[in-house]
Amino acid sequence: MLMMKKAFTLILLLITVLNIYSQNKNLKSKKSNIMDNTKILLDANQLVREGKYEEYLSYLTEDSKWVFVGERTLLGKEAVRQYIKEFYLAPPIFDAERYIEEGNFVTVTGNISLKNEDGSYSHYDYCDIWRFDNGKLAEVTAYVIEKKT
Repeated sequence: MLMMKKAFTLILLLITVLNIYSQNKNLKSKKSNIMDNTKILLDANQLVREGKYEEYLSYLTEDSKWVFVGERTLLGKEAVRQYIKEFYLAPPIFDAERYIEEGNFVTVTGNISLKNEDGSYSHYDYCDIWRFDNGKLAEVTAYVIEKKT
């Protein structure tokens, strides 16, 4: 009887260890996917900095949706392409201050400066909430506030 209790205890201990190991492995996998989304966004943004807009567009889904809260909504990759042609007279100057990751979402806060037709720059604070779909930028909700100087 004592031998059966020891065997039963040992089996329970083994099951517990395997369960903990499995949960830890799943957590690491989830963290890896999230980090992949941030890496994708960093790589895409680097292309924008370099003025490589067509390469940047390859990171978007065909039905990508850009919502500029209180201003406009762009539907589809072609609408984003036209927006870039109209508003990015030169590659924007931006820096991200913070990335917050959760599931298929990456939230970024930072500063961006856009060149105007007269050569001056307009400066903004932004908060972008990106949704990813199969490793592509599917949707962004952008809160953009012009800095008054």
